[in-house]
Amino acid sequence: MNTYETKFAEIFSATKVFSFWKARVALYAILKAFGVGAGDEVILPGYTCVMDVNPIKYLGATPIYVDIEPKTFNMDVSLLEEKITSKTKVILAQHTYGYVCDMDSILEIANKHNIPVVEDCCLCVGGKYKGKLAGTFGKAAYFSGQWNKPFTTGLGGIAAVRDESLAENIARLCENELVEPSTKETFMLFAQLVVYRAFIYPRTTALAQTLFRFLTKKGAVVGSSSSCEFEPTMAEDFFKAMSKVQQNQGVRQLRKLDKNIAHRKQMASLYDELLAQKGWSPREYDSNIQEPVMVRYPVRITEKERALEEAAKAGVELGSWFECPLHPIETPMKLYNYEIGMCPEAEKASREVVNLPLHPRASKSTVKRTVEFITKFQQA
Repeated sequence: MNTYETKFAEIFSATKVFSFWKARVALYAILKAFGVGAGDEVILPGYTCVMDVNPIKYLGATPIYVDIEPKTFNMDVSLLEEKITSKTKVILAQHTYGYVCDMDSILEIANKHNIPVVEDCCLCVGGKYKGKLAGTFGKAAYFSGQWNKPFTTGLGGIAAVRDESLAENIARLCENELVEPSTKETFMLFAQLVVYRAFIYPRTTALAQTLFRFLTKKGAVVGSSSSCEFEPTMAEDFFKAMSKVQQNQGVRQLRKLDKNIAHRKQMASLYDELLAQKGWSPREYDSNIQEPVMVRYPVRITEKERALEEAAKAGVELGSWFECPLHPIETPMKLYNYEIGMCPEAEKASREVVNLPLHPRASKSTVKRTVEFITKFQQA
């Protein structure tokens, strides 16, 4: 393992850690190493990013969606067991927004049916359930270093594996199939990281996102997603390794992880306080989650589209996750085996939820300004 992988393994008590170009590649490696293939089913919440569904489709398996519960936006565990069939190969436990899933119940059901659990920690780094870190419950977990995740390596994904046999299968897969990123891709990503560190702040985020999407279409930057991923078609170079640039950035980010976590907790508590002062209901979560480490602070409003439009004009950083059950809104959901009405709570959340910044560049003044803006709208 390289330095980044070794340090990650120490934090998350992993047998072996593998680093990849993107988190979806890490999930693909885990699923393929479990032997997921045509005719199999993988269970996941129906409130996620479509890029988490792509690896399932690439392997010829079928995604099976479970609706969410409305407070933490995590899988409604009371609905999980009825989704299990003889074809179920893996259960994906997504820790949404940083709220850790009800892992005791998920593992009890999974163990009863002898199905492995993989934790989706793309939105959760540092959160705990009954004192134990998210990412240390299942046989494997995967993490994202994408731009708007708990910490960024530009792009980047990690597979943290706690099962020796699974680790051996992933190592063999990487040895035979993993491709290296090109020099051009690595240089472009390095340049983007430099720009990100220098210019991306809460007031500039909306403009930066618009510019980034434009440049991605022109091929001038390394985008988070490509058009073929919405078909879904697996690109020839999809199974790609992490670059040295990402590894080095990851090591730097891990050094600052404790400070990052402390900041997110402090800012989330400030949102709780200021929103309550405005008469809004703050976060609600099970006591087993203790104090969650949120990637963003989700709130429900009645006029989501108008709020997003006005936020962009006002220079307020307002996130739109998730725009539909399989974010983003452009997703052709039928191609991903999703039919409207499958997950009504997820669909309702998609219409109502926006999220507020908690990252290290979001200061107390950012939180106060954001609360003043969002409370002009009606809480749903």
